[in-house]
Amino acid sequence: MQGFRSPRYLQRFVSVFSAVHNLFVPSHSHRFASATHLHRLTAMAEWKSVANIAA
Repeated sequence: MQGFRSPRYLQRFVSVFSAVHNLFVPSHSHRFASATHLHRLTAMAEWKSVANIAA
């Protein structure tokens, strides 16, 4: 719990972090650099659309 004021704040951070982490980290089946690059480009485009950031 280092750096967190209470277990509630820790839980809130972990729940958001795990969702974002799963979006940006490719599965183990994508082992080639080109597949990883494509996955990250797709993830970033999805993130921008969800966050309403102008491309």
